[in-house]
Amino acid sequence: MLHSVIDFASWVYPFLIMITPIVFFHELGHFAVARFFGVKVEMFSIGFGPEIAGWTDGKGTRWKISWIPLGGYVKFFGDLDAASTPDREKLQNISAEERATAFPFKPLYQRALVVAAGPVANFVLAVVIFTLLFMAIGQVVTPPIVGQVAPGSAAAAAGIHPGDVVGAIDGQPIANFQDMQRIVSLDTGDPLAIVLKRKGATFTVHATPRLTPVKDRFGNSYRIALLGISAPSDPKASRVVYPGPFAAVGQAFGEVGYVVETVLNYRVQLVRGTADASQLSGPLGIAKMSHDIASVSLIALINLAALISVSIGLVNLFPIPILDGGHLLYYGCEAVMGRPLSARAQDIGFRLGLAVMLGLMLFATWNDLVRLNLF
Repeated sequence: MLHSVIDFASWVYPFLIMITPIVFFHELGHFAVARFFGVKVEMFSIGFGPEIAGWTDGKGTRWKISWIPLGGYVKFFGDLDAASTPDREKLQNISAEERATAFPFKPLYQRALVVAAGPVANFVLAVVIFTLLFMAIGQVVTPPIVGQVAPGSAAAAAGIHPGDVVGAIDGQPIANFQDMQRIVSLDTGDPLAIVLKRKGATFTVHATPRLTPVKDRFGNSYRIALLGISAPSDPKASRVVYPGPFAAVGQAFGEVGYVVETVLNYRVQLVRGTADASQLSGPLGIAKMSHDIASVSLIALINLAALISVSIGLVNLFPIPILDGGHLLYYGCEAVMGRPLSARAQDIGFRLGLAVMLGLMLFATWNDLVRLNLF
């Protein structure tokens, strides 16, 4: 246990290097759109809790860094707290001039855009990172040729042989081995129709990927869907492709879309009870992951930052009160009803949302502690 605690200290720096820009850009999205619409921003905080350091700009915004580096917030004039709960008592006694800069009095579409800007900023950050990485280091492309088939695997049971060329899976064309890996990893337990080419003949087989325990290079255990197929072992079979700017942007959007689909697919499987809930990670797990990845290279850590940025942006859009998506849910109700939800309904929603998020955080942290052998 002491060894794990000592190791944890070395996780802090890679974690902060990775998470701080993600949080900053998320909050910057809220901040920039709020300023554009004339909302007075009282505070821009990276982290929660007591302030470590800060300064106040010419428009009265307090920019600060706080002790708990697990997120951040932007507090607008008219908000009671970091969760953007309206300060109803204060709002009853403000002047017309103050009312013009108070967030709760802005038109509905402006409030919605301010809230949505945070997650959108996360997606934009990820697209920029992926684009630059694709252009700078390229992408390894391996032809969709079956190198080996694991005995007893789903591929072996379906009659797939080494040397077969995969042409399509469930109607989706396969251009390279990476395409095949992505489709299989998103499998929900249903059989996949796999089009194969063998000795000039084209035919279709059906195989259901199996959840298989695997370990990464750092000793972390996972359960992922696998067919039991490996790529050709000849390194000359792969090549590195350097896309131009427009192609790189397109591929970056595709990468973001794949991450979104992966996250949503995992959440759906959790609800159905078909996913391994022990794979859900919290701050400790992400900190260890950032440490492990940083030990490989800075490029790998930057790539991880893009993945985490997409995940944070997407999760914040979930319709859970206290998250950005919860605020958007309230605004949707306001648009349909023609008036805001009652103060009581909003307060109950925030309490339920807080309970859900705390429950998920505790569960994910417990998973982290178990994986780290701290319990």
